[in-house]
Amino acid sequence: MLTDFFYHLRSRKLPVSVQEYLTLLEALQARVMPPTIDDFYYFARMILVKDETLFDRYDQAFGEFYHQLPAPAPDKEIPLDWLIQEFQKQLSPEEKAAIEKHGWDKLMELFKKTLEEQKERHAGGSKWVGTGGSSAFGHGGYHPEGIRVGGPSAGNRTAIKVWEKREYRDYDDQQELGTRNFKMALRRLRHFAREGADLELDLGDTISSTARNAGYLDLKMMPERRNTVKVLMLLDVGGSMDDHIKRIQELFSAARSEFKYLDVYYFHNCPYESLWQNNQRRSTERFDTWEILRKYNEDWRLILVGDATMSPYELLQPGGSVEHNNAETGATWLRRLLENWPRSIWLNPEPEGYWPYRQSIAIVKNIMHDRMYGMTVAGLKLAVEKLSK
Repeated sequence: MLTDFFYHLRSRKLPVSVQEYLTLLEALQARVMPPTIDDFYYFARMILVKDETLFDRYDQAFGEFYHQLPAPAPDKEIPLDWLIQEFQKQLSPEEKAAIEKHGWDKLMELFKKTLEEQKERHAGGSKWVGTGGSSAFGHGGYHPEGIRVGGPSAGNRTAIKVWEKREYRDYDDQQELGTRNFKMALRRLRHFAREGADLELDLGDTISSTARNAGYLDLKMMPERRNTVKVLMLLDVGGSMDDHIKRIQELFSAARSEFKYLDVYYFHNCPYESLWQNNQRRSTERFDTWEILRKYNEDWRLILVGDATMSPYELLQPGGSVEHNNAETGATWLRRLLENWPRSIWLNPEPEGYWPYRQSIAIVKNIMHDRMYGMTVAGLKLAVEKLSK
């Protein structure tokens, strides 16, 4: 099986050597890790993958290989998750529409009171923190405006706060493009930012002029052509952006190949007081947004990439961030970014037909002064023209 795993990684263009594979086998024989699939995942990655930019590709390859393995024999005991699912309600559209939204202040007050009163685990109800049901607190159920606590989402994406440590993956900047549309659109921006000085030899003109001059060397110089466009890219990651990973990676790869000066930071839903450059270390390696505002002058172009799909509280309410207690609103930080970088745009991978039905998209678009564009050929063309002015 491990031999198949080695060849599977190689087939996914991961540079795993035979020596690294043998090291993995020796380490497994030494029993330095518990025999679980999670521990093997991290252990094998530590030995076989030396470049952090390949972690995402390793994740995908590992997942493909794991799902190809034969399923283990079923346990005779009924899994606890199966029992919990029995408590989870399947609500009709009418029942969902009838559930009350509490509003920010009342929801936070009710959450605090519920935590003080609840003494045991609960499932399938409409009041306590638990699983399933229609309570505003818990996971696995449905509420139009709640707080997700202690488990995975049921897929409704209606939580305005998430009480858990969330893990995101960096976008792969080595993604092979199936289309050249992104590259061609971004390349248009480079033509508007070239500077030159008489530093480069014009070989063709020098040869012609020397020939006309009876063989006496006649050097001809021409302006050096240098690409000086500077791009600061802020990428939304996690949550609803998981639906757009492939397109964002294509854009990221195209930008990496087209721009000599490109710096990239991540945010979730909306930029706040800090950003990060490595999703695996986002809890320990954050960059103060004020420092970033001071580091990059107005010569830089700003490109924000995200679906702008979030709770309006994240933009308009202090403390409204889905993950932390932000002192200032997301709208405040967005306006600061625009003031610092007048040449800025927002690229939205969400189909434009959905934009009128997302309140948060309308708010962001208004803050951006309508400089929000779809990730289509036409949208990228308009975006690049705006950045070039």
